[in-house]
Amino acid sequence: MAVSIYKINKGINKSIEFKGLKAQYIWYLGAGVIALLILFAVMYIAGLNQFICLGITLVLGTSTVLKTYSMSRKYGEHGMMKAVAKRSVPKAVRVYSRKVFMKQ
Repeated sequence: MAVSIYKINKGINKSIEFKGLKAQYIWYLGAGVIALLILFAVMYIAGLNQFICLGITLVLGTSTVLKTYSMSRKYGEHGMMKAVAKRSVPKAVRVYSRKVFMKQ
């Protein structure tokens, strides 16, 4: 009789993580890199000096990476959605009429 050994996957339902970036921030960083690539190509085709294009791209790329990592650390997997939702909740509900509390 053969003995079957099954490996248990303990990472089920965990969010994806790549080098410290969690969940959607991986996509944000990828979109930023693609946008920078397109920006570099547009500046180079427009005739801007190659070193100026490279300098602008490096500065913007560094800021994109730092901002993405800081948002990933600050908000986590679902925190940014919660922060955006929290802004839409009113601070107070004001009622200027008693009609709401009276029976009809």
